[in-house]
Amino acid sequence: MSIHIYFIIFIMASGFVVAVPPRPMDPKKDLAVYGYGSVAWKDRMEEWKKKQNGKLQVVEHQGGNDGGNFDEDELDDPDLPKMDEGRQPLSRKIPIPSSKINPYRIIIILRLVILGFFFHYRILHPVNDAYALWLTSVICEIWFAVSWILDQFPKWYPIERETYLDRLSLRYEKEGKPSELADIDIFVSTVDPMKEPPLITANTVLSILAVDYPVEKVACYVSDDGAAMLTFEALSETSEFARRWVPFCKKFSIEPRAPEWYFAQKVDYLKDKVHPEFVRERRAMKREYEEFKIRINALVSMAQKVPEEGWTMQDGTPWPGNNVRDHPGMIQVFLGHNGVRDVEGNELPRLVYASREKRPGFDHHKKAGAMNALMRVSAIISNAPYLLNVDCDHYINNSKALREAMCFMMDPTSGKKICYVQFPQRFDGIDRNDRYSNRNVVFFDINMKGLDGIQGPIYVGTGCVFRRQALYGYDAPVNKKPPGKTCNCWPKWCCLCCGSRKKNKKVKSTDKKKKMKNREASKQIHALENIEEGIEGIDNDRSLLMPQVKFEKKFGQSPVFIASTLLEEGGVPKGATTASLLKEAIHVISCGYEDKTEWGKEIGWIYGSVTEDILTGFKMQCHGWRSVYCIPKRPAFKGSAPINLSDRLHQVLRWALGSVEIFFSRYCPIWYGYGGGLKWLERFSYINSVVYPWTSIPLIAYCTLPAFCLLTGKFIVPEISNYASIIFMALFISIAATGVLEMQWGRVAIDDWWRNEQFWVIGGASSHLFALFQGLLKVLAGVNTNFTVTSKGGDDGEFSELYLFKWTSLLIPPLTLLILNIIGVMVGISDAINNGYEEWGPLFGKLFFALWVIVHLYPFLKGLMGKQDRLPTIIVVWSILLASIFSLLWVRVNPFVSKGGIVLEVCGLDCD
Repeated sequence: MSIHIYFIIFIMASGFVVAVPPRPMDPKKDLAVYGYGSVAWKDRMEEWKKKQNGKLQVVEHQGGNDGGNFDEDELDDPDLPKMDEGRQPLSRKIPIPSSKINPYRIIIILRLVILGFFFHYRILHPVNDAYALWLTSVICEIWFAVSWILDQFPKWYPIERETYLDRLSLRYEKEGKPSELADIDIFVSTVDPMKEPPLITANTVLSILAVDYPVEKVACYVSDDGAAMLTFEALSETSEFARRWVPFCKKFSIEPRAPEWYFAQKVDYLKDKVHPEFVRERRAMKREYEEFKIRINALVSMAQKVPEEGWTMQDGTPWPGNNVRDHPGMIQVFLGHNGVRDVEGNELPRLVYASREKRPGFDHHKKAGAMNALMRVSAIISNAPYLLNVDCDHYINNSKALREAMCFMMDPTSGKKICYVQFPQRFDGIDRNDRYSNRNVVFFDINMKGLDGIQGPIYVGTGCVFRRQALYGYDAPVNKKPPGKTCNCWPKWCCLCCGSRKKNKKVKSTDKKKKMKNREASKQIHALENIEEGIEGIDNDRSLLMPQVKFEKKFGQSPVFIASTLLEEGGVPKGATTASLLKEAIHVISCGYEDKTEWGKEIGWIYGSVTEDILTGFKMQCHGWRSVYCIPKRPAFKGSAPINLSDRLHQVLRWALGSVEIFFSRYCPIWYGYGGGLKWLERFSYINSVVYPWTSIPLIAYCTLPAFCLLTGKFIVPEISNYASIIFMALFISIAATGVLEMQWGRVAIDDWWRNEQFWVIGGASSHLFALFQGLLKVLAGVNTNFTVTSKGGDDGEFSELYLFKWTSLLIPPLTLLILNIIGVMVGISDAINNGYEEWGPLFGKLFFALWVIVHLYPFLKGLMGKQDRLPTIIVVWSILLASIFSLLWVRVNPFVSKGGIVLEVCGLDCD
């Protein structure tokens, strides 16, 4: 490109100007050839600027209101202007580098090919003298291959994401104007204060109230599904302590904002702190928190002995929740109403206690029912367009977590198609070695990143920000098709015929739509008259598409709640009094409110499984929504996990039981949701999440094979040839390479990966098997199993529960496998010693097979032994008894021994 004018270089130091003649790109050409500029160039620049302004208007108005006119891939459109920081995208996708992901995909394809050769060899080379063992092993290996495919291919497109919090502030928090960030309702669920200590719940609530978000836009709702007065009183103490804790957090910008974990940090708390009052105020706050803990612990000790007449409140009236299974609904607003401010005179976020009504004879649907009740209560009181749900033991570890989620939800180009933003679960109080894979690092850092590149991660039950409209069962907004392009290479008259016909058709169709809308609107004017006066702003098209009767059949008979569902941007009725809203809120948490409605079927948290999280996310993605996985540099949420072996197995049992329930329900992803918006690889992941408990049967069978091989001297493969050895080595190398490459792009340590592999065997041999039997009993015989709340962390010292032993029948199957394989190894080595060196060659394959099982069960063995070799006698007796029975039964009905009688052979020794 040539230079048309003289360049002027101003040399400020010397104070004079030097004119430098232009230097054209081609020195041979005369400067006169270039001329002095062109008006056409100026016109093109003006036209380009107009296009840029037009795109900005589209992004602000169409993308922000209609939602879904643009796909998220258009975030990287090079034509979008980049000069205005506040108008740039609020997040971006970061693909895994090709140097890491391409070899990973190649290894997956190679592993598929090797599996084909492997099964070709295995099926065509049966072991005739051990046909039962061979057939069992082949069936198990086929099932493992199918499970691997369902687990592997959803990780084909892993991505990471980055958010821009500064752009969010520039766009929605302008100086001198009120914040335009969206309101958020936060749900905290608790059931039993004896298993979920009130101090842990209080810390979670305090971290929510102190979050870095506009105070008037945050509301915290605590669901007490146990109607415990202990929880109510603890929440009252928490609201009082929050008046001092919240301003302290915001004044000094501390992290985390849960006092128990903040004061427990083993770091230099004076680092980067320059405020002279910080030390004095921190010491005072720590002293006040210790006093707060004493008051909470006093409430807990008092609650240990329940009076015969039940609990009474301060005014002398009986506590309504004395009967846990038969009590009215209760709602109490602790913070957020007029007159309650912090010690510095600032507003505090709203804090609401809610306990839904319970009566005998009603199915209350456990946690899913409690969440739906909170959803209706919050819609009446605050009606924020976004919801965050956390367990009572998951506190906000990153005070900007809500802003991280809003970078996706409020993005004007792609936010309208996002139903929820899922954060990974991180945990405190886990031993350094993570013996039982409590952190689930492989799932959260590998599997979830893979799903994020398809249609988004699955919902894991906590640490998730929802769009309220998506929970109401509405479909995701559909992208409008761009207008048809016309070519300017043909004269205009050649398209007149077709164009005129299309225009006429469009005009007729629009006229019909207008007439239909007018009719529906006239119907709705009469239908919505039943809704209380004072509700304004219902201009949503959904009110024109559904008569009042259908609204009531879908959402229930509450005009105020129905009106709130029509407000996409949230908000409460203008002019409504607090008393009237609370009265309506009590109505929507009554037992019979959900009868003959779509709650739990199409709306809210879905019923039918103890793992309601999988069902709820699956239903939303079947409606065409997508989800987003957000991993901030500082973990957004942290919680406690059961580090004890028995509690951990019971937790896995509950998850697996939920998957079995979904498998037998109408919402099973194998046959539900076709024709919707669910992508195939996403469906693979959901199918894998409901069929994995069935893997326990082939897994246990496969783990018993090495013991039987060693006891009988048979093996599952014939004499290995060079071709077979190459296939087996190639398969082993491909499995190892897949794991190594996953650890590389997922940034997972080898210890975490290996613990995950070990606990897959431990959980599969115990919890998954019991869950399968319990699920079959529930479906076939109608026998229900009780939901067991996992105990949260206590105060007995660091890792004290790691060595605590609790008897459970879940321990018997894996210990039986362990003893069987140890006995098999001992018998195999003894036979090899007695029979000479010729037996050692075939023995190595069997020993490797048995040691593979023993090494995977090693953490289980350590958990049984505890800290001081405290192995219960009952477990030893039962396990040895079962192992002996199986061994003797095998010897008695050994199918590999000739049935024609005893075979006598010449020993070869000369006795003479």
